[in-house]
Amino acid sequence: MKDAEAARGAGRTPVEPGRPAATRAWATRLVVVGIVLAALNLRPAITSLGALLEEVRDGLGMSGTLAGLLTSVPPLCFALFGSQAPRLSRRFGAGAVVCAGMAAIATGLLIRPFVGGTAGFLAATAFALMGIAVSNVLMPVIVKRWFPDRVGSMTGLYSMALALGTSLAAALTVPLTDALGGSWRTGLALWAVVAVVAVVPWLPLVRERGAEPAATASAGTASAGTGSIGGSIGTGSAAAGSGRAAARPEEPAMRITHSRTAWALACFFGLQATAAYITMGWLPQIFRDAGVPAGEAGVLLAVTMAMGVPLAFVIPRVATRLPHQGPVVIVLGACGLAGYAGLYLAPAGGAWAWALLCGISNCAFPLALTMVGMRARSSAGVAKLSAFAQSTGYLISIPGPLLVGVLYQHSGGWGLPLALMAGLMVPQIAVGFLAGRDRTIEDEVAARATATA
Repeated sequence: MKDAEAARGAGRTPVEPGRPAATRAWATRLVVVGIVLAALNLRPAITSLGALLEEVRDGLGMSGTLAGLLTSVPPLCFALFGSQAPRLSRRFGAGAVVCAGMAAIATGLLIRPFVGGTAGFLAATAFALMGIAVSNVLMPVIVKRWFPDRVGSMTGLYSMALALGTSLAAALTVPLTDALGGSWRTGLALWAVVAVVAVVPWLPLVRERGAEPAATASAGTASAGTGSIGGSIGTGSAAAGSGRAAARPEEPAMRITHSRTAWALACFFGLQATAAYITMGWLPQIFRDAGVPAGEAGVLLAVTMAMGVPLAFVIPRVATRLPHQGPVVIVLGACGLAGYAGLYLAPAGGAWAWALLCGISNCAFPLALTMVGMRARSSAGVAKLSAFAQSTGYLISIPGPLLVGVLYQHSGGWGLPLALMAGLMVPQIAVGFLAGRDRTIEDEVAARATATA
């Protein structure tokens, strides 16, 4: 009986009068396709640039410091624009916002190589990253709403697709650029095609605001995580209306900054993002400076990113079965420290081993996303936690890639940058261990309110 109810809840679609079951099933399948295609497009804007960073620097006349600034643009945009995602979702619906995000990615990737000059390149990159930012925040929310009983497996599928898109962009950008005439501008613009394809499945969902799982007045449904965010969804049923009425009084009381777990998760997210964007932006250059050919350096970055394909599916499923995710955090951090040590001692000799270790360490990202879904009970809580953890986390991560560029330019080598990366891994392990404790932000905020009452 419980299994049957879980199966029905796992794919829950809107309870609307007159809406056929076949239509609801079709909408659910469309959401799955949309999630996968969206995830494929959330990193190629970054890793394709990392593979051709030296050519872009030469073509635009960038210094090492300015290139470091370029690698800091992603977390800056994610922090600035990601914080607006819940507000946009309440107004327009999550599907419409993600659809617009995919369109922004396609537009930015298409125009950035051809706008001319560093300023135009940065502006177009920021436009694409704006679309990535809002989609980053809303993906866990969409997973929680549509698949409340399969958060681990759906987060794994999403993370696996994200890792696949990341690795494909890293591996294929250089050979595709060579095959298309050798221009880095063509090589970068090519990834706009993939983003255009990702717009398609979200177009029907722009009109399906009412088709997102709506909250009911029952406490059981709310605790399952199917509630609406700020009443933004479900305008066609009394159940959705009662869900909105119930959600509004809760929102002012949800002061997420009163949750220690929220802060720990935000710091963990920020530090893992720092490591990830340094890796995506600078790892090929580390290998190239060690004498590895450009094509092989791109493949090594692809190997690093490709580790996330199987592990991003496995780790969330393992994490949801553990009462405490701290041990997973420790294992991933230890792999990162070993990879950085190898890059310092023998960057070319053990290049494949270090790429694998750094790839395992980068799987802290799907773990963080999974903990976002586990540390809140409702969709409203997940939306707040996702926006807070990602926006705050990306703010924390902004200085890292820039500082690596400055240290690299002024020291003339990779010793100091790698020491910085290793040093940041220690607090990442510590705050990740705290974020992995079995508790929810709703309980912590309520306890804080009771204690101060």
